[in-house]
Amino acid sequence: MSRSLILAWLVHLYTALGTVVAFFTVLCIEQSIFREAFYLMALAVVIDATDGALARAARVKERIPWFDGERLDEIVDYFNYVIVPSLFLVRASILPPADALWLAALPLLSSAYGFCRRDAKTADNFFLGFPSYWNIVVFYLYVLKTPLWINAFVIIALSILVFVPIKYVYPSRSPRYRLQTNVLGALWGGAVLYSIYQLPNPSRALLFASLLFPAYYTALSLWLEYRRVMSSAKG
Repeated sequence: MSRSLILAWLVHLYTALGTVVAFFTVLCIEQSIFREAFYLMALAVVIDATDGALARAARVKERIPWFDGERLDEIVDYFNYVIVPSLFLVRASILPPADALWLAALPLLSSAYGFCRRDAKTADNFFLGFPSYWNIVVFYLYVLKTPLWINAFVIIALSILVFVPIKYVYPSRSPRYRLQTNVLGALWGGAVLYSIYQLPNPSRALLFASLLFPAYYTALSLWLEYRRVMSSAKG
């Protein structure tokens, strides 16, 4: 086996390690070790954010054409970004108790649809519909200790937005403002990691400051979508 082929398989192994991370996250959640669970969720994001660049560098599609690395990535992402956070919603008691199970099932169903859309990642490098950032959602619902009825409303609203064909920025591939988005994202990631370190009593000021990046991300996505719609209307 050539060195280049070994490297290509190692990249796929790196992606597949996300399933192992998800499994250990589930174990932590079941034991109510939530700080460690959040660390593992963060590790899953790091793997997901870096495996694509490694795959392109190793030219995995060319060297192992019969193995579908994109399908592997989708399986890992659904596990880490949907199943794990849905379990967290129930075990961390951040939903109204009487409605927790059906509310936690909404991300599972809506994101199953989202992940199976062939155009979920558009040709111009955007996500179509809310891109199932449920790990981020559960983090903020947990650390901000928002009222349970608000948490329920957020889960319902975001589940609906999976079906709404609005384009959201794909940070690592965005054709617009990629550098500044990734720099701000890295700063936000640092703030989130420090907040996890501070659990169970993270700095409220830091948490609210960290919300500026999700607000920026949402505003940028909606602004670019507005420009696209207006440009199409004029054309």
